[in-house]
Amino acid sequence: MSEDFLFSDEEIEEVEQDSLGTWKILIVDDEPEVHAVTKLALSDFEFQEKRLEFISAYSGSEAKQLINQHPDAAIVLLDVVMETDDAGLKVAEYIRHEAKNHHVRIILRTGQPGQAPERQVIVNYDINDYKSKTELTAQKLFTVVMSSLRSYRDILAIEQSRQGLEKIITASRDIFASHSMETFIHGVIQQLTSLLGSVDKAMYATSLVASSEQKDAKNLVVFAGQGEFEQSEGKSLDQVLSAEQFSACTQALNEKTIIYKDDYLFAHCSSQYNNSALLYISGVPKNLTTTQRHLIEIFAQNVQIAYENVQLQSEIEDTQQELVWRLSEALEQRSNETGNHVRRVSHICYELARGLGLSEQECELVRSASPLHDVGKVGVPDAILHKPGKLDENEWQVMKQHAQKGYTILANSKRPLVQAGATIAQEHHEWWDGSGYPQGKKGQDIHVFGRIVALADVYDALRHRRSYKEPWGKAEVVEEIQRLRGTQFEPKLVDVFIEKLDTLETILARYPD
Repeated sequence: MSEDFLFSDEEIEEVEQDSLGTWKILIVDDEPEVHAVTKLALSDFEFQEKRLEFISAYSGSEAKQLINQHPDAAIVLLDVVMETDDAGLKVAEYIRHEAKNHHVRIILRTGQPGQAPERQVIVNYDINDYKSKTELTAQKLFTVVMSSLRSYRDILAIEQSRQGLEKIITASRDIFASHSMETFIHGVIQQLTSLLGSVDKAMYATSLVASSEQKDAKNLVVFAGQGEFEQSEGKSLDQVLSAEQFSACTQALNEKTIIYKDDYLFAHCSSQYNNSALLYISGVPKNLTTTQRHLIEIFAQNVQIAYENVQLQSEIEDTQQELVWRLSEALEQRSNETGNHVRRVSHICYELARGLGLSEQECELVRSASPLHDVGKVGVPDAILHKPGKLDENEWQVMKQHAQKGYTILANSKRPLVQAGATIAQEHHEWWDGSGYPQGKKGQDIHVFGRIVALADVYDALRHRRSYKEPWGKAEVVEEIQRLRGTQFEPKLVDVFIEKLDTLETILARYPD
């Protein structure tokens, strides 16, 4: 060993680590003197304001345990010959193949180069440097550790960028997949928390008028918020922000950039329609990395586009629902029923579907498609539809055809809403015991949408006036539906109906005839 490496083997006092963290160095060697000398030679080493933290292992088996305990080790200074002639090589193989640690830099140190020829080791093992102990002076040790730490730092930066890119892709997917304006901000907060680690408060503000030429923060209103901004929706920014916050907000808007303050930031959000939008986040980490700042920038660019797409999707869905309602209302009025019948049935179906445990997508689908349940009545003569009294047998047979006619009208569509409407039109007059029409289906063979609409339709019809009857009272309707439990209606669905009765009565009050 070189004289540059011959120092006292007294205990080396550990240097107190600062708050910025440390670089972990795992020393693997069966000679205690090597550990002491290495620590002394690197005792004043510092890289990017972080000192070294030394971890010692005196055998290959101990090194394997420690690398599992410290997967964030930056460097392994690894002896080849320890308890066996190839113990160090086995450790290197273990680190790469079993521990799956491809970040740590492995520097092989050997006092017996003949036991592990450099060319063979470099070719066969994934190590990063090979040094003979006789050539590894204090200066050369400093140099190899510095270069290895730089490599390790760059590897971590690449890995963080890769993980950040995955998060951005996931965030964009999740936010763009949202079809509800109500859940939009929650998706934004969730993804920001994933990117930054913690978010205390957040607020998203946007202009009410598209393509506004006035880029003034006062023209922006809070669309959604978290924390103290949760109750500020619809208010202009100058009403909810402090003077300092409003100044930072205005700067971000005017400069179309991200303004960072001590514990919060304002991010200007790009728009495909020239709208103005800002994202406010507080509780962000004080020492944001370059990668994190870049991720925030990318995220902010996508938030407004996602918002506009969600807004457009909501507009399309609302328009579609409005057209379905108006068509159904026209049909209901033709049969002397009020247009609000289909609205009530729609919302009642949603509540019953939720009570049955259907997914949110299924609940929304049955709500949207249920107004089409009587579309087949378009083919029923007026004399039968408007008859004030009871239908005779021939008239009843004609009336029953509306279920199959409704299915025929809607069946050839590839749209999920219309397909659901076809199923509902055909099956909402089937009975749980198999005595319904048009196909006499029974029990679970009846589509759940048909079972739900059947109960919702009867409940609303009984509670309201028809050309052939007066409205029934709440108690009478409940008694009748319970009487039909297990015959006309699914027993579990009747139980849900009873549990939800107060909510369903509220729907009736909200949409009166």
